[in-house]
Amino acid sequence: MNLLQESVDGITLNEVAQTTGLPKSSAFRYLWTLENHRYVERDEEGGLFRLGLGFVGMQSRHLEILRERARPSLQQLRDDFGETANLGLLDGDHVIYIDIVESRRGVRLAASRGDRVPIHCTALGKAIAAQLPEDRVRDLLKETGLERRTGNTITAIDDFFADLAKVRRTGYAIDDRENEEDGRCVAAPLLGTHLPAAISVSGPSSRFTMQEVKKVAKALLDTASGIATNPLQGEPESSPA
Repeated sequence: MNLLQESVDGITLNEVAQTTGLPKSSAFRYLWTLENHRYVERDEEGGLFRLGLGFVGMQSRHLEILRERARPSLQQLRDDFGETANLGLLDGDHVIYIDIVESRRGVRLAASRGDRVPIHCTALGKAIAAQLPEDRVRDLLKETGLERRTGNTITAIDDFFADLAKVRRTGYAIDDRENEEDGRCVAAPLLGTHLPAAISVSGPSSRFTMQEVKKVAKALLDTASGIATNPLQGEPESSPA
């Protein structure tokens, strides 16, 4: 665990075995068990292991770096469009808000940091789910169901996957009064961060029109690209005391 905590980018199975002195097969069994309990997460593409959310929770170095990198961009989005900007992360089977920059307007749409929301009826959830393997999304929906929150909520799994296909085509996700009756939100995933995260802008649907959503979506994609450009790499290591 110490070895994993010292690495921001992740480590390979061989590195774990060599550093700990364990046989490779034993190291894999330990990592597999930790992964099943969410203490470790594995990048399927690169084969790297990192600390998972079950161990580090909201205070992990990865999340703190991501939050610090994203905060100025969230503030800029809020100032540019006058609506609330959010940073969300998949935690278990829900999305958790890890940072929020609230609109300065008297009437606004805003959650609280630490609030948890479903993936099927939120723009943040859809943006993240669209980047996950289909079988994992199905497993998440088995746990949570597709509860009807409003008259616009998607409650059929085939319809939800059709919506995710649209998210992949356009690059962004929309919650059009699906989670709250007068709420509208657009989100873009933070690709390349090694975290299931996304940013969004949300506001009352009476003011935040679909025409405005298209403008915000373009800005979100540009902003997300900037945040996700090696956001968790290149941070200076602390000097030993």
